[in-house]
Amino acid sequence: MTDSFSHDVLSKNCPARHVLEVLADKWALLLMYALSSQGPARTGELRRRVCGISEKMLIQTLRRMERFGLVERQSYPEVPPRVEYRLTGLGVSLSGPIRTLNLWVEDNVLAIQDAQQQYEQRLAQDAAEQ
Repeated sequence: MTDSFSHDVLSKNCPARHVLEVLADKWALLLMYALSSQGPARTGELRRRVCGISEKMLIQTLRRMERFGLVERQSYPEVPPRVEYRLTGLGVSLSGPIRTLNLWVEDNVLAIQDAQQQYEQRLAQDAAEQ
């Protein structure tokens, strides 16, 4: 589906910018990748898949993604209660771009680490000269 107008994502009130802000969240892409590559999961399983995320941040991020139509929450009437999260059709449509981004990161991680090291060396050198 193509809109007849373009969005200015640099504009504060642009709807597309709000979507990018959700996706640019520290945990959102990692959760999307985990759900895309390994399928639906309960919160405990998602915490194991995405190392370092707290329970609170996991739930906040999942709710935000659910609000934007990227994931759906499925409750099962069981004892104890069971809740599972999965990508929606919209979320699945992001799987390809997320995999592409992941491949780019894997291809460039050494160059990025090198750039970080060079930056730190320049900072240390500048500090030593002052």
